[in-house]
Amino acid sequence: MNQFSVRQVVFLMLVTIVGILWSVVFKIPLVIGFLPGYGILVYLAIKRGLKWHQILHISLQGVFTTRIVIIILLLVSLLMPSWYLSGTIDQMVKAALSIINPQHFFVLSFIIAMIFSMILGTTVGTLSAVGVPILGTAMFLNLPLEIVAGALVSGAFVGDRTSPFSSAHQLLAHTLEVPVKRQGKAMLLTTILAVSLSILIYGSFDFFSGAQEQVRDHQSFLMDANSLIKVVPPLVLILMVILKIRITYVFISSILAASFISLISGLAVQSLAAAFWRGIDGIGGGLENMYELLLFLALAGAYNGLVERLNVIQPYLDKWLVTSRSLVGDTGKTLVATLLISMISANQTLPIILTGRSFLPHWSSRYSKEELARVMGDTTMLFPGMVPWSVLAIMCSTILGLPILDYLPYAIFLWILPLLTLTISFVKAIGISKRTLSVLSRVK
Repeated sequence: MNQFSVRQVVFLMLVTIVGILWSVVFKIPLVIGFLPGYGILVYLAIKRGLKWHQILHISLQGVFTTRIVIIILLLVSLLMPSWYLSGTIDQMVKAALSIINPQHFFVLSFIIAMIFSMILGTTVGTLSAVGVPILGTAMFLNLPLEIVAGALVSGAFVGDRTSPFSSAHQLLAHTLEVPVKRQGKAMLLTTILAVSLSILIYGSFDFFSGAQEQVRDHQSFLMDANSLIKVVPPLVLILMVILKIRITYVFISSILAASFISLISGLAVQSLAAAFWRGIDGIGGGLENMYELLLFLALAGAYNGLVERLNVIQPYLDKWLVTSRSLVGDTGKTLVATLLISMISANQTLPIILTGRSFLPHWSSRYSKEELARVMGDTTMLFPGMVPWSVLAIMCSTILGLPILDYLPYAIFLWILPLLTLTISFVKAIGISKRTLSVLSRVK
């Protein structure tokens, strides 16, 4: 099949991105803003000779690949109401109040999420386990929720990007043909710098927020048997994630545990069912509030299926690096390319695979696979959490119950790493130039 022309690819990307941005700015359902881009892609596929049944088959295959994400979001919509009705959220807030010092709330939120994410290796699991109680505590203390959410998302992405237990980290290593240990070592410098700067910035937020120490009257709550049973749902979730049980089974088990606690506490079945459908005011959730998002995810899956099968972008990625002459230039081009892929693919997997496969030969011949692992770890792994219509960003927003654009400016770890990796490439390029000049001078 002939490759698409530059004009066709640029037009497709512009229509897709402008349509989605229109939806975000004017608060129109994302599925509506995504339709024009999908329509253009279908038109281009027909122009390339594909039949309607072939396009439908490829689209349905793409939808099928998003099924796990759709199921997870459906389960998240049930998790929040079940935890609220069982008293789990209230109990976890009390536990957090007895542990977290309000004077260091933002930095502790980041550190707690980071520790959990390094153990669990998943953003979704981390935010589900610690995000809800910490945000509830922040609400009780009248702290800015968007800063707390940014700290939680930042901490959750430390493990999603860096933990050897992370499926995304493993996928990047597999795509770049780099051992996991060597990949982790390549990311170590920017990881230390980004974590240190995040702690410093969140610490400064704590210093200037003026949060006062609260009276802690919840120290003995864990001694009460009725209190203990209310923390069973999150304990089930955390334990099953650590044991690497499939995430859908994890959520189902936690929901069932919370539902059982609610029912034995006297809640009517009808009330539980109503909460599952409508959600809880101030907490969110509910199947009724999910259908537009699920339609968008299905359409995004269909779109990604066509983009990947038709090989729309990769030929141009292959050509783009030919004129590169420096580490800084290659880093910048990789950053821009992977950002554009993340913006049109709306997931985390395709940017990793597409960028890695396209850029690996060039980086391997001029630098090393580890250098590309460092650059992609600092960009490709994070952009899906920053693009408002990305599946991963939507899941984070849904769990936290806050719009992505509200907390994104405070998700320090996500946006500081691309800046750091550019800086590191610049410093390394200077070092390479000095060594080259030194060798040449000795030759003369």
